[in-house]
Amino acid sequence: MKKPLVGILMGSTSDLPVMQAAADVLKEMGVEHEMQICSAHRLPDITAEYSRSARQRGIEVLIAGAGMAAHLAGVVASHTTLPVIGVPLKSGALAGVDALYSTVQMPPGVPVATVAVDGAKNAAYLACSILSIKYPEISGKLDQFREKTRQELLAKSEEVKQDTKK
Repeated sequence: MKKPLVGILMGSTSDLPVMQAAADVLKEMGVEHEMQICSAHRLPDITAEYSRSARQRGIEVLIAGAGMAAHLAGVVASHTTLPVIGVPLKSGALAGVDALYSTVQMPPGVPVATVAVDGAKNAAYLACSILSIKYPEISGKLDQFREKTRQELLAKSEEVKQDTKK
């Protein structure tokens, strides 16, 4: 996979520390991606054009992270029929609750899959799950990741059991 399959968008550079976690997961899974700042309010034309052209450029899933009013994922979804995963970001006086509500409350016909506040990692794992329908190598990496996680948890459980016997 040489061309980016996932586009990661964010409203501003202040969103990068959280959204970098999505990029890190995609890199670990071997999924090519690109990142760009696309503000729904401050760069509306660029955001609309990016969204409209994503499919033609080979993008198959979009991840959009934004805080406060968090219109980015909805605006992106309004310009494409590709799957859009929204990441509400913790910011402002409401600590991300406003972003969560803005991202999850989409009108019928313009869906946005929404993960937890600051849930960029899960957005990337969801993108991988979507892509795994078409790409068996991504499916295999997801299976390996889950088995590794399972084994780590079993090992921790054994440690806890041993500590309680002391």
